[in-house]
Amino acid sequence: MAGQTEIATFGGPVREEILPFCRPDISQAEIDEVVDTLKSGWITTGPKTKIFEQRFAEYIGARHAVAVNSCTGGLHIALAAAGIGPGDEVIVPTMTFCATANVVVHLGATPIIVDVESDTLNIAPERVVAAIGPRTKAIIPVHLYGHPCDLETIYEIARKYQLLVIEDAAHAIAAEWRGQRIGRFSNYLGDCRHATVFSFYATKNLTTAEGGMITTHDDAYAEQMRIWGLHGMTHDAWKRYTSEGSWYYEVVIPGFKYNMTDIQAALGLHQLKRLEEMMQKRYRLAMRYNAALRDVPELQLPVCRSGVRHAWHLYPIRLRLELLKINRAEFIEALRERGICTSVHFIPLHRQPYYQERFGFELSDFPIAEAAYQSLVSLPLYTQMTEQDVDDIAEISRHVLTCNRNK
Repeated sequence: MAGQTEIATFGGPVREEILPFCRPDISQAEIDEVVDTLKSGWITTGPKTKIFEQRFAEYIGARHAVAVNSCTGGLHIALAAAGIGPGDEVIVPTMTFCATANVVVHLGATPIIVDVESDTLNIAPERVVAAIGPRTKAIIPVHLYGHPCDLETIYEIARKYQLLVIEDAAHAIAAEWRGQRIGRFSNYLGDCRHATVFSFYATKNLTTAEGGMITTHDDAYAEQMRIWGLHGMTHDAWKRYTSEGSWYYEVVIPGFKYNMTDIQAALGLHQLKRLEEMMQKRYRLAMRYNAALRDVPELQLPVCRSGVRHAWHLYPIRLRLELLKINRAEFIEALRERGICTSVHFIPLHRQPYYQERFGFELSDFPIAEAAYQSLVSLPLYTQMTEQDVDDIAEISRHVLTCNRNK
């Protein structure tokens, strides 16, 4: 096997070079655009950010795109601009990063945490319905790992109960639900007052190092989010330092500082141009994983339901621990010793000390997420990887699992 040796101490194949869990895919075009931005003298929010917003909106098929400094910031102002606050409840899945619920808490509202579907680990619509009460104002479905949620059912629930939907698409740029890109589906249900928030963090399918984007079809909602995202100032405040601007500004709400910079947008402009090419590479690597690991009985591979385009942001496997002599931590360590870095996505919200202490959760309250969490491992999946990397990971994983089967 290429780039591998036999190490008697551990047994089996070991990579000569460590394979990191993720590495960003930055081309010369991005580098040149950043240099051009630095030379231009305009490095904070400016013309390139506006161009990036326009092109992103066109790519998604949304009327508006609002650039922000993170997906977290985007979720925060999407809720704030919708008037979410003290006394309100927002339904979120337990299988997500803490930011999804934290932003609800920041606004003085209460996150109502629910269990997930057994196959995708996305929010379970039936659990959403069961959690709706008189104070429920919004749902935040998370397109986990890049697999779209059941959007048709979620939006039907939202329409029936008059709820806001803020899609957390941190993992799901370029994913599709029934032929429509994530970020535009609400428009096809005839109700525009919803939003989708994307992440451009360093590990994401499209990166600006840090950063994010909100899309919506609602004009007034987009305007409010722009104001909330830049100190509560009028939306054209960034133009104060251009020839068409004025020194005068007004603060109309106590907003936040969540604006994207032109340095970030410079990266995003070319990442967006290359996105479909990078998505095809992710798909090929994911399918190679599937082919190499589908016959390993100790593994449950990620699903891709019919009618969706998976973004393949992550490749999460689940160990069938009842068939193994080792646990998840020991499997991760065995791969690390053999040159493969992995991770776990995510430690569920119901296990986090803050949420446990505030809401008194028991692990048994979330049986599906809890069972999945015990066995989840994310294998490396990014466009800087080679097919040989996937083959190495598959062979090493197979070896570790075979040697540790229950007899």
